[in-house]
Amino acid sequence: MTGPRSKTCATCGRIIAASEVYYRFTLVLQGEQDVLDTPGGGSADELSSLLKQLEESPESPQELEEQVHWERAGVVCSACRSLVVRTLSSPPPGPVGPH
Repeated sequence: MTGPRSKTCATCGRIIAASEVYYRFTLVLQGEQDVLDTPGGGSADELSSLLKQLEESPESPQELEEQVHWERAGVVCSACRSLVVRTLSSPPPGPVGPH
């Protein structure tokens, strides 16, 4: 009989022994837009034009889908937990830097 398997940290790649504490995460990014600029109300011509743009796009259907919905899950080690929390916490007040 074998025990629990070791895991790999999604941040640093370190192997986490079965006896070590680890942190499980799930991250979902979903694209949203509050106001859609559709002066024509989404006419058939506009929809046809949009479909043609998507078909001629150099990006694959998977890349286009990931711009709207991207999901990942995994585990991080104790050392990387603070990095992840700091990265995803609210930014400090003040000017926002470049992305």
